[in-house]
Amino acid sequence: MTPRSPARDQKPLVPRAGTRLNYRMPFPPHVFRHTPALRGRITPPDASEMRFGQDRYDELDEQARTEGWPPGWRMEHDDREANRQAVLAGRMDRDLWVFAYGSLIWDPAVHVVEYRYGTLTGYSRRFCMLLEGGRASHDRPGLMAALDQGGHCDGVVFRIAAPLVDRETEFMWRREMFSGAYRPTFLQTATPQGPVEALAFLMDRGNRRYAPHLSEDEAARMIARAEGGLGPNFDYLDSLVRHLDELGLEDDDIRQLHLSAQAHRNPA
Repeated sequence: MTPRSPARDQKPLVPRAGTRLNYRMPFPPHVFRHTPALRGRITPPDASEMRFGQDRYDELDEQARTEGWPPGWRMEHDDREANRQAVLAGRMDRDLWVFAYGSLIWDPAVHVVEYRYGTLTGYSRRFCMLLEGGRASHDRPGLMAALDQGGHCDGVVFRIAAPLVDRETEFMWRREMFSGAYRPTFLQTATPQGPVEALAFLMDRGNRRYAPHLSEDEAARMIARAEGGLGPNFDYLDSLVRHLDELGLEDDDIRQLHLSAQAHRNPA
């Protein structure tokens, strides 16, 4: 995937003209005052399957024992909580901005009080994280999107109100730091309303799940063939591209990967 030019990387994202709007949404109107295209497209946190408690880990631990998953498939609870406390040290009493580039955009699983379009410079959306469960398996691994170094990424930032930061980030860390493959980092993010310092979950290049050297064709083949208990890996990529299109977010490399994976699923 080819990084875009530095000059373009500096431009805050604005939505495409003609994006279809849907105003059926159980959120106060002010939440989407800067991002009307998101109205009606965000899963309410209390309806999200990604807003789960410790009991979900108990279920997966049992599945891991039954199916013989390899050691280290998930982060230990104490380590995950220590990471959360360290990353958010001195920030629990203030509003928290989070940069979202994938499913966090439309299914954040946390209570949000404001959305903005955002552009993160120096990192791009790439399918560079090995996926071994859900929509893949240990025998037929697939790939997930992550933020990796180089280029830029168009997405959104959302704001969690200060009184809710401690509680809501517990849910966020259970989801994002499930396997410990991300490196939570605060980065300056451009928005049309001005820059914000936002929490971004970057790919941990030292994690065993990092797959940096795959060509586009190799990645497309993996995504086209992988399948797990939640269905095909391709459905994840297909959903991502569909949501990017609906929200007017640019990413030519991801769209090209989608076309390549589609071709491998439906060879001529």
